[in-house]
Amino acid sequence: MTGNASNLPLLVYDGDCSFCRFWIDAWKARTGERVVYAPYQEVASRLPRIPVANFRKAVQLILPDGKVFSGAEAVFGTLATAPGAGWMLTVYQRVPGFAPVSEACYRVVAAHRDFFYWFTRLGWGRRYTPGSHALTRWLFLRWMGVVYLIAFASFGVQLRGLIGARGILPAAHFLSAVGRDFGSERYQLFPTLAWLDSSDRFLGFLAWGGVIFSLLIILGIATGPSLAGAWVFYLSLVTVGGDFMSFQWDILLLEAGFLAIFFAPWTWFEPPWHPPRASSPSKTVLWLLRWLLFRLLFLSGTVKLQSGDPTWRHLTALEYHYYTQPLPTPIAWYMNQLPAWFQELSVVFVFAVEIGVPFLIFFPRRLRLTGAALIASLEILIALTGNYTFFNLLALVLCLLLLDDAFLARFVPRRLAQRIAGVGEQPGPFRLRRAITVALAVVILTASGAELAGRFLRGVVPRPARHLLGLLEPFHIVNGYGLFAVMTTSRLEIIVQGSNDGTTWRDYEFKYKPGDVKRPPPWVAPHQPRLDWQMWFAALGNFQENPWFVNFMARLLEGSPEVLALLERNPFPAAPPRYVRALIYDYHFTDFAERRATGAWWHRELKAMYFPQVSLSDLQ
Repeated sequence: MTGNASNLPLLVYDGDCSFCRFWIDAWKARTGERVVYAPYQEVASRLPRIPVANFRKAVQLILPDGKVFSGAEAVFGTLATAPGAGWMLTVYQRVPGFAPVSEACYRVVAAHRDFFYWFTRLGWGRRYTPGSHALTRWLFLRWMGVVYLIAFASFGVQLRGLIGARGILPAAHFLSAVGRDFGSERYQLFPTLAWLDSSDRFLGFLAWGGVIFSLLIILGIATGPSLAGAWVFYLSLVTVGGDFMSFQWDILLLEAGFLAIFFAPWTWFEPPWHPPRASSPSKTVLWLLRWLLFRLLFLSGTVKLQSGDPTWRHLTALEYHYYTQPLPTPIAWYMNQLPAWFQELSVVFVFAVEIGVPFLIFFPRRLRLTGAALIASLEILIALTGNYTFFNLLALVLCLLLLDDAFLARFVPRRLAQRIAGVGEQPGPFRLRRAITVALAVVILTASGAELAGRFLRGVVPRPARHLLGLLEPFHIVNGYGLFAVMTTSRLEIIVQGSNDGTTWRDYEFKYKPGDVKRPPPWVAPHQPRLDWQMWFAALGNFQENPWFVNFMARLLEGSPEVLALLERNPFPAAPPRYVRALIYDYHFTDFAERRATGAWWHRELKAMYFPQVSLSDLQ
């Protein structure tokens, strides 16, 4: 008799096969109690009409009505009982050619189980670990809240000096110009709540309101709605922030923050001491976030090669990087002293992690964990040697998504892990949410695929995909990335000066960028002094290419308190100077001998005039 006495399907496998036992554990995790599993060594005697040789050759799925599936069909029939996986058996049965190819592959694997078990152990380990991500999501969302908090607060304390009414690039002036140039299209091309009100008070509301949303995310209060609010507020600031909000980590935060809205549970309260009632994290959105991390790293690596920059191709880029980067740390000074062979090996490591390691994101668990460790190592090294604001922290937060609950449970209190990981893995999302995530995946993959194709396959992007990418661009939902495509080989530093007589000049000292050669490089991250950063970019060109710099000089002549608050020292505290100018210097780290002799961290040499002597009347 081949019938199954139980009302559930029975899958019979070889209990002496380590490879079989591993994958049976994996299938059990997916099907739960919908299928009964048993080794043929225990049940073969109760199933006399199935020859023992069949059990040894392939798994057998016995349905309650007595029908028997074997081999690949049994595998697909078993997995089809899992929620949302019925399509597997349908594809096997209805797609022409799929069944014979599947059975041929199954026979190859079954005949070489020891060999494939070696690969299984390499990728997953000796025992199967369920890939649950409730704890992963819980930690990821809270750290997203921390990143948002840093981003909003950092910009909030600089806002008036940067884009306020008396700032360098007033948001109100920007919106007025956009309204004249773009008419009714301005709302779509420049999405921001500042269209309602561009006053300093309202801009401050956006920044500090974003801080409140961030705190709600961290506390687990209305996580989904709070993420949506934080995203809208930050997008509003990025849109009107101009040059001061145009950095890759700003758009990275918007892209990651947008996906996090769909990854989060839309419950009102999810504190750590209370078991969450939300459904399991969406695997679709999880993989979209991992895809974002892949694009960030892979594009950052390939752009260095595509640029044709000789320092990257000859592995000499890091001989310049530590002192030419925008805001180095004290550790960068020491790294700059290391020999050339070490710098070349470091470049090889950068290329390996940015170009090769990202592919491990799509590999089995053990290799994915290895990839996470290597990516995290690179991000930590970058953070130690450069003040890259919240960028490295955000990259590490995305890297967290490569880990699962079983791994993370080792590093959090046991009670927290049990309450979140144990309770959070409930049945999947409602149909509406599932439909939304599928639509989201189609949009993101189409647009990001178009961006990648445009980068690597110029001219072959279909017009609908290009149109979609253009529609999403103002919202920064899908972006292109690529850091340090061309390595700067000298550090040109702008020194701003003021004078009352045109003869005696005094330096304006910035808070963080190099100026006084004896002042050590600062630690400032994750805060971003955005004026100091823009001074670095301005030095790469001329002031005509940086209209904001002319406005900055005008604000110094006016004595704007909001702008002066962005500086470390105002050499004219009583009244603004009559004239200002800017010189360009070539800065370079000193070596051990020069630093011991002079106490200087930097050596500098005057190169040229960057901005000519002007008075306020000259700029009006």
